[in-house]
This record gives sequence, C-alpha cells and structure tokens, in this order.
Amino acid sequence: MTASRAALLYAAGLTLLYALIPSLTFPGPPLDVVEGFAWGREMQLGYTKHPPMQAWLLEATRHLTGGTYVGGYWLSALSAAIGYLFIWKICRHLGLSAWQGFWSIVLTSVTFYFTLPMPEFNPNILQIPVWTGMILLFLRVLETRRLADWLLLGALAAFGLYTKYFVFLLIGTIGLYVLVFRDARRVLATPGPWLGALTGLVFLVPHILWLLDTDFLTLQYAASRSKPAASIVGHLWNPLNFLLAQVGNHAGIFLVMIAGFGWLGLKTFRSGWNRSFLRASAHEDRFLLWFAFVPLLVVLLASAVTGNEFEHMWGTPMFVLSGVVAVRFAALPVLWPYPRRALAAAIAIQVIFLSVIFGQAVLEPYWKQKQTRIHYPARAVAEEMARIWKEDQNSELAYVAGDMWSAANVTLHAPGRPSMFYLHSRTLSPWIDIGDVQDKGLMIVWRGDRDRPLREFLELYPDAVRQGSRTFDYLSDAEIPQVTVNWLIIPPGKVAEAPVN
Repeated sequence: MTASRAALLYAAGLTLLYALIPSLTFPGPPLDVVEGFAWGREMQLGYTKHPPMQAWLLEATRHLTGGTYVGGYWLSALSAAIGYLFIWKICRHLGLSAWQGFWSIVLTSVTFYFTLPMPEFNPNILQIPVWTGMILLFLRVLETRRLADWLLLGALAAFGLYTKYFVFLLIGTIGLYVLVFRDARRVLATPGPWLGALTGLVFLVPHILWLLDTDFLTLQYAASRSKPAASIVGHLWNPLNFLLAQVGNHAGIFLVMIAGFGWLGLKTFRSGWNRSFLRASAHEDRFLLWFAFVPLLVVLLASAVTGNEFEHMWGTPMFVLSGVVAVRFAALPVLWPYPRRALAAAIAIQVIFLSVIFGQAVLEPYWKQKQTRIHYPARAVAEEMARIWKEDQNSELAYVAGDMWSAANVTLHAPGRPSMFYLHSRTLSPWIDIGDVQDKGLMIVWRGDRDRPLREFLELYPDAVRQGSRTFDYLSDAEIPQVTVNWLIIPPGKVAEAPVN
C-alpha cells in the first residue's frame, strides 16, 4: 500500500468514527454545541463569548440535516479531516517523504485534542483547519510568492478571526517570522502581503462594525473570564501549569514513539540518529520549529508577565505540527525497529478514546448515577414549556430567558425555535428587540428546587416566584435523579425594560 493511500484510509476512517459514534449514541449534544445552535438561530455578526463562525456553521447544518443537531459532530470530524489534509501537504512542502507524512498524521491524531474533545464542536476545534491552512499557505507564499496564495491567506486569516480571536497569535507569529528573517523580509517588497492583509481587513469590516456597535462585547466577556494571579506565585505557576497540561496532551505521541522504538530502538537511538537523521534545508527546519514552538512561548510569556491563567483547551490549534516535529527530528519512521507496533499503539489509543466516547453515552449514567448534559431531556422540557406557554397565552412561545443551559435547550428544541434572551440582558443578547419582546411576552426558565429565579432576574422582577415546575426523567434507563424545571410567564406589556450596560 502506498503512503498516500494509507494516510487517506487512516484519516478518513478515524474521522468517520469520531462523527458516527456520537451521532448514533449521544442522546443530546454537549454544552458548546447547544450554545452554538442557540446563537446561530439569530445569525448575528458576533455573540456573547465568541465571533460568529461556529454558530453560523452549526445553523447551516441544522438546515442541511432537516432540523437535527448531529451536524456538530460532523463539523468536528470535518475540521480534523481538513487539518490532516493540510498536515500532509505541509510535510510534502517541507521535503518530508510520503511515509513521514503518514506518520505525521498518525502522531498528531493521538494528541488529546484530536480525540476525546471531538464531539464538542467549538471555536477551538474549528481553529484546527484554520491554523494548518494558514501555515501551509504561508509556507507556499515563501516558496512561490504567488499573489493568489497571499489573497487566500488573508481570507483564511479573516475566517479564523471570525472563529476565535486566538488566531491573532498565529497572525503575529507569521508577522514576526517575516520581520526576523532576512530571506522572508523580501516579501515585504512585493504587493502580496499588503493585498493579503487588505483582503482580510475587508472581510473583517462587518465584524469590526459589530464590535463597535456592541461596545466590544466579546472582548468584555474575555476580560471578565480572565483569571489573574493572586500572588507572585501565580506568575510562575500559571504558565507552568499550562505547559504541563500541554505535555500531558502529547502523552499519546510519546506512547506511540516508545512502542515503535522498543527497548532495542531506545538503546541504539543516539548512534542511529547521528547516522540516519535526514538532512533538509535549514530554512525548512527553521520554519517548522518556529511555528511549532513560538506560539507556545508567547502564551507562556504572556501568562508569566500578566499572571493570567490560560484555559488548557486553548492549546488545541497550537500543536497541529507536533506530529511533524516528532517525525522530522526523531528521524521517523527510519529509526523505528517496530513500526507495526507503533501503528498498533496508535490504533489502540484511538480505540480507547472512541470507547470512552461511547461509554459517556451508554455506560456512564449507570456508574456515575448523576445528571449529565448529553442525557438532559431537552426536547421534552422544551416541548412542555412551549405547551404551557400556549395554554396560558394562546400564542406561540417567542422568547425564553434563563441561564445558558436552561434557555438554550428550549431555543434548540421548542416548536418555532424561540429566541434566547440570555440572562434577560440586552447587553449579552444584542439581537433582542425589547419592543418585540414587550409585544409577545417572555418565559423565564430555571432548573433546581429554588422557588425564585436567578439573581439577574430578581434584580428586574424583585417579587418574582416560580409559576410552576415539572420534573423530567433523564434520557437513560439508569437511576439518574430527575431534573426539576421551573418557569415564570411574563405576559406582553409586563416585560421589564432591561438596561443595556
């Protein structure tokens, strides 16, 4: 079998499994997917937490699949598949052999971020094809300086910023590379980078205008979620903690490499490496190391200076070149005495993670016996809330307010898909037309045994108490405690004029 065919079969089979297993076994989608669908229903240029691309794509799959939510699983699989394709192309542009390209894909696929988190399609996962695509395009423009590639790079950078602002880190890494290295600086004398930047800026204009109109809502949210260090210790521990988490993320790579080497290979590695290390252009090695490590170094430095604790999952797109680095600088698979063992180890790791995903859907409720998000009876809750509203108001439910999980699931499943008025905040829900809400009324929903809604609602409705509650069974035969859902109907004309902060 050729290396290209092996790479295709491995990547296609793997991504298909990561889409099929949750599609067939998950009773409901995870939090980030529910949240994205609730936002996507509004088709805005931005949302509370993120730019809009994840929500737009989820909404598109809802229309393509006849109103189902399984599109999120396939979007994750597609993101990984495109990432693998771009990794293959990066390897070939760097002068690596076809089999090195295959092993780069295999080793990348066993990093944690390409496994267990896959069913939860979110901006972190969507960045995988963005980062790999931008690195590939930048590599190509350094080689050919074709204007078309510069324009594509600018457009993809804009797409990435519509996904998550973390892509600024990669844009900065590209810009710094151009400034630091003399041979790369020559491109500044050509129209390519300037026209590419202009292309990206043109695509970003609508989102920039939205940011100005909403007082930089997404940036406000990011600032509110930052976790500054409580003391000088945090300036040391927070970057170290992030680094250790990323090392743990690479445990799969280490295990596969050890399996391929075996004891014999480990004993002879140094001498074999000196003889067999494949020489390549210093420019190619420099490029690979730069994009593999500079983003990580920047994050660690930023965490050390500011003391902020960075979310571990933000590392998802930063390590798309880890497999390529391992293959290139460990001279793989040339130095492996046991490449079949390495492949068997990689397959075993994937089987374990796929089994865990299956177990989350089918087995976890039996041994945990506690409420889980994917087993939440979202459709039953949403349909009951819509029925109660229609019975009380003799109209269709148009607006639902609550915490993200309670309200978003009603938005996702209720007939007519009511708009989510997140926490009854016009700041957090800039799509809301308060006049229309006043005309149509509002249902407030929350979970638990509390008689009164969340604090955010009590500030607007000081005397509010629940109008009723229902208990619902979770979507499993296991003995999971029921969920209590409470509601309060705010009839037309009685909706509080929530201020815009």
